[in-house]
Amino acid sequence: MKTKFFNTAAAIILALVVFAAGGCKRSGSSGVPTLIWWQIGSTQPGFADDMKVINSYIQEKIGIRVDIRQASWGEAYNRFNTMLNAGEYFDILFVDEGTYNRFASKGAFADITDLVKTEAPLLWESVPPILWEGVKIRGRIFSVPTYKDSSRTGYYYWDHQLVEKYNIDLNQSGWNYLDQVFRRIKAGEGPRSYPFTLARTSNPWIFDNYDAMLTALFPMGVRIDDPERKVVITLEQPDIRETLKLMHSWYEAGIINPDANLVAETPKGRRFFMAQAWPSVAAIYAAQEGIERFDPVRFYGPIYSTVSIQGSMNAVNLNSKYKAEALKLLQLINTDTKLRDMLCYGIEGKHFNYVNNGKAVQRIIVDWSLVNYQQGNYFIITPQADVPPGYWDEVRHQNETATSSVMLGFMMDVEPVLNDLTNCRTAWDKYAVDLMNGVSDPDVVLPKVIAELKANGLDRVMAEAQRQVDEFSRQR
Repeated sequence: MKTKFFNTAAAIILALVVFAAGGCKRSGSSGVPTLIWWQIGSTQPGFADDMKVINSYIQEKIGIRVDIRQASWGEAYNRFNTMLNAGEYFDILFVDEGTYNRFASKGAFADITDLVKTEAPLLWESVPPILWEGVKIRGRIFSVPTYKDSSRTGYYYWDHQLVEKYNIDLNQSGWNYLDQVFRRIKAGEGPRSYPFTLARTSNPWIFDNYDAMLTALFPMGVRIDDPERKVVITLEQPDIRETLKLMHSWYEAGIINPDANLVAETPKGRRFFMAQAWPSVAAIYAAQEGIERFDPVRFYGPIYSTVSIQGSMNAVNLNSKYKAEALKLLQLINTDTKLRDMLCYGIEGKHFNYVNNGKAVQRIIVDWSLVNYQQGNYFIITPQADVPPGYWDEVRHQNETATSSVMLGFMMDVEPVLNDLTNCRTAWDKYAVDLMNGVSDPDVVLPKVIAELKANGLDRVMAEAQRQVDEFSRQR
C-alpha cells in the first residue's frame, strides 16, 4: 500500500514536471489542441498577432491551432539535434536531405505510411506518388514531402547582350561549348572580365551526374543512369577528371575570377551563371543581378532524385500526442489556397492584397517571417502579379516530364561507417573548394586527395555503401 502511494505520488510529480517543461499534450485556453511546428528562419515584429489571424482560420476549418517556432539558419541543425536528444516536445519538424535520414535513424519520427492515407487522404492524393517514393526509408514513410520544383533541372542564364555580341547558340550546352564561348568572351571583354564568376559556396554542377547517397561525400557515388548501380570513386571517372581540368584551365586563363576560392558570395552583376530553375525565373534573376535580360538554356534534367525530392519535408514527432491532427494540418496547408497564401505571403490587407479578380497577389510588405519552401504545395499558391504568365506551369511541366535516377528512394545508413565517413569528409573538405573553383591542378592534387581519402577509410565506406545499394537493388 505504501509503495503504491509513493509510486502514485511520483507519477503525479513527474507529470507536473513534464507539464512545466512543455512536454504535455498542449491545448490553448479554450481547450483547442495547439501543435508545435519547428521551422527555420527569423521572426519579424508582429508575427504573434499575425498568427492569431492564421490560427483563427485554421481553427475554423479543422478545430486546431499551430504554434510555429523558428530556429535561425546558422543554428537550426544544432538546435534540432539538441531538441531531439533531450526529448523536447514538438509535433512537426521541418527537415531536408541533410537532416531527415539522420534524425529518422534516431527513431525521432512517426511512421505515417498508413496513417496519412486514413487521416489525411486528400494530402496523400495531392502529393505525386514519386515524391512519396523519394522519402521512403526502408520502404516506410516518415515525412510529408513538399511538392514544388521537386525534380532537378539545370539552366544557364546568359546576358542577352553577350548572346548577341558573341553569337551564342542558345541550342547548345555542355562543357566543351562553354569553353568555346568563355574564351571568345574573355578575348573580347578584356582582362578585367570574368565570364564564369564563382564563390566558395558556388555549385558549378561538376558532380551532378553522380548520386552521393546523401553522404555529402562527393568523391564517392553512383552514376544516376547506371543500371548496375556501381559505387565508384567519382574523382577517378573520366568525365569528372576532364571537367576539373577544364575548370583549372579556365582559372588560369582568367575566365574564373581569381578570388573564387576566397569570397563567400558572388558579386552582383553576373552575366552568366548556372542554377536549378525554370525559364521564367530569368526575369527575376535579371532584376537581382541588374541585367536587362537573361536568356535561359537548359543543360541538365529534369530528373528526380532522392536529394531533389528531399529538399523540403515535414516530419511528425514519434512522441506527438496529435499525430492525426498534425497530418490534418499538413493536409489543409497542401490543399487550401487561402491558408497557403497566408503562410506564403502574410495577412491580406497588411502584407498583400488580391488583384485581378483574386487571380494574383500584390505584395505590400515583402518582409514576412515564414519561409515559403518549408510549408507545402507550391501549385495552389496564388501567383504574384509581377510573375510572368505560366511561371508555375513551367515548374509543373518539368516535374511531369522528369526522368528518375536509378538511385531514387535510396538513402545510405551511415551508422556502420560513421567514423570513417566523418574522417573522409574532413579530408575532402581540405581540397574541395579549390578543386571545384578551378584553383587546384587536378593532375597534381587528385592523387593526393584519393590517397588521403583511402587512408581515412574510403574503401570501407564504399564497401558498406555497395552492400546497401545491392540490397536496395534486390528490393526493386
